[in-house]
Amino acid sequence: MNNKNFQRSAIAAACLALVSGAAFAQAGAADEQQLETVQVLGNWLGSGQKSVKNFGGARNVVKREDIQDSGAVSISDVLRSVPGVQISDNSSSGGNAISLNIGVRGLDGRYSPRSTILLDGIPLSVAPYGQPQLSFAPVSLANIESIDVVRGGGAVRYGPQNVGGIINFKTRAIPLGEFKGDASVRYNHFDGGNHNVQTSVFAGGGDADGLAMALLYSGLNGQGYRKHSKDAVNDFALKFRFAPSAASEVNAKFSYYDAKSELPGGLTAAQYAADPRASFRNIDEWSGKRLGFDIGYLNTLSATQEFEVRAFFNDSERASILANAQDSGATMIGRQPRNYQVSGIEPRFTQRLNWGAVRHDVTAGYRFLRERADEQAINIRVGETKPTVSRRSENSTDAHSFYVDDQIAYGQWRVTPGVRFERIEMGRENKLVAFSEEIRNNKALPSLNVSYLASKELTLYGNYNSSFGSIQHLQLNLQDSADALKPESARTQELGARFSGRQWQLEATLFNMDFSNQIVFVNTAPVFYKNLGKSQHRGLETRAEYAFDRAGRLSGLSAYATWAYTRAQLRQGAHAGNDVPFYSRNVDTQGLKFQRGAWSVDLHTTHQTKQYSDEANTVAQSANGAVGVIPGYRLWNANVSWDVPGAAGTEIQLGVNNLSNKAYFSRTPDTNLGILPGAGRMAYIQLRAGF
Repeated sequence: MNNKNFQRSAIAAACLALVSGAAFAQAGAADEQQLETVQVLGNWLGSGQKSVKNFGGARNVVKREDIQDSGAVSISDVLRSVPGVQISDNSSSGGNAISLNIGVRGLDGRYSPRSTILLDGIPLSVAPYGQPQLSFAPVSLANIESIDVVRGGGAVRYGPQNVGGIINFKTRAIPLGEFKGDASVRYNHFDGGNHNVQTSVFAGGGDADGLAMALLYSGLNGQGYRKHSKDAVNDFALKFRFAPSAASEVNAKFSYYDAKSELPGGLTAAQYAADPRASFRNIDEWSGKRLGFDIGYLNTLSATQEFEVRAFFNDSERASILANAQDSGATMIGRQPRNYQVSGIEPRFTQRLNWGAVRHDVTAGYRFLRERADEQAINIRVGETKPTVSRRSENSTDAHSFYVDDQIAYGQWRVTPGVRFERIEMGRENKLVAFSEEIRNNKALPSLNVSYLASKELTLYGNYNSSFGSIQHLQLNLQDSADALKPESARTQELGARFSGRQWQLEATLFNMDFSNQIVFVNTAPVFYKNLGKSQHRGLETRAEYAFDRAGRLSGLSAYATWAYTRAQLRQGAHAGNDVPFYSRNVDTQGLKFQRGAWSVDLHTTHQTKQYSDEANTVAQSANGAVGVIPGYRLWNANVSWDVPGAAGTEIQLGVNNLSNKAYFSRTPDTNLGILPGAGRMAYIQLRAGF
């Protein structure tokens, strides 16, 4: 069967399954009374704390209440509290308010290229295979219900780029029943005078057995900590839910996101010493838009069968304007307009089988994903008006993913073997020189998760997972013609424990990751990408939380802490044995929460140790600020909240981030390279009102 026939057959089969779901439900209704009434859950991602408790891998879910209590201003602030996750903040060519820089277990964090990032289970990046980097991350904290971080054990279900785990942002759920909602406004004031405003609105409701809908909006407007750092963001979503029967539902979401961000760029060592808030790159800016739609159908066919299918489409455009040097030395201005269209469909079926004392929940799924992209690089010499096009390419990806796993329950044991198979077909066409090429890659990814429910409170777990990272558009366009690129691959093992008691919440995970076949940039003339990299990542992740006795004098007080130790080393090349750049070996958080009556107080701190900015682990700082050790630092944040009496759902929160006005920074090797200062002290006031 040729490729086009294969695609048509696969999509036809998925659509046939969607249409016939209702028929299956009718056929099984007569037997439903004889089947055991235990819920089958084929989609465990974002399903809540119960799934986390028994999950056979390192996983944390951050809930909306905890996000609000923390006083976080961004998604990055929230993720700093998750063990094993580091926010790199080392990019200067994408706006801070509209990009995500998430590194897991020492993996590259610049634009989060090593993790599968999802929004309501749908890939968030503009091109999940061809350009997974989140220089454009169309998601806002105010619209989020929970953040599910699966650091290990999820590679069978979700990909590509699952070496660094899976992170799913779940948007706020539609209220069922009476109409209700809330609105908020937050004013952030930075030391030095800059300020911005964040606003949000949520409203929805509807019949639990019929049509329900909700509107979500989040916006940002104003300056960040530095000069030339204005951001303007609008994030809309309209969600629908319809339940045609007690056993089935249809849900859909329309979304629109636009953003524009000024880029203050890096500073030289002398410039940073003189004024860390300064900017010398007043030309640079970034903008993007995204329009998306997704629809899903879920049918609990019987007490032992579940069918789900989701389809999605998004259209993204983004462009950056970057000078080749700081203002006074700029001789060329580059503009990089890029357009992407992504569509996909994913049916999934789960069947429960009971064989004596052993229960099997077998899930089989298939996803077809189609990417199309056109990318340009346009240069204009300063003082001239005629542009030069240095790159014009069209790229395509058709990816087929098949997966099957079996969640086996026997007594207190939960064993889940599974395998994911990826078939990737990528094409590129260079419009400047009339050159085209197609490549194909197949990858089988076996995994095994095991958990032992030692007691109601204690779960022990271990797993082995194989993961991969696909070839990206830019890498494909710049590959060495004599050595065709291959997808990256990794092998991860975990061993851990999770305890959930009345007052104590504890967890600890040991991990080992061997990441090989990494695609690296070879900076020689002519520049190209090649499979050269290998690294090993080992460490320990811990978390503890204690809530004082509600009947005691310290009722309402709780304490929490996380600590992660990671040793990520290069294992290949001239710098083998050195630390991987842009990660800290030790990262920790501690905090105290106190709530009594209408008042609540939160005090917490985050800390990370030093980082290196290059593979040579250079300690001395270069004059341009791009190379040198990055010192470790600790930040303190505090806030107090008051629930207004007689006004249900109305709260006023006051807080200060970076209480001590600690000076800290990162570095960037981007085009606008140099030192990137962290934000100084920021005071804020926020009003939330329910209706």
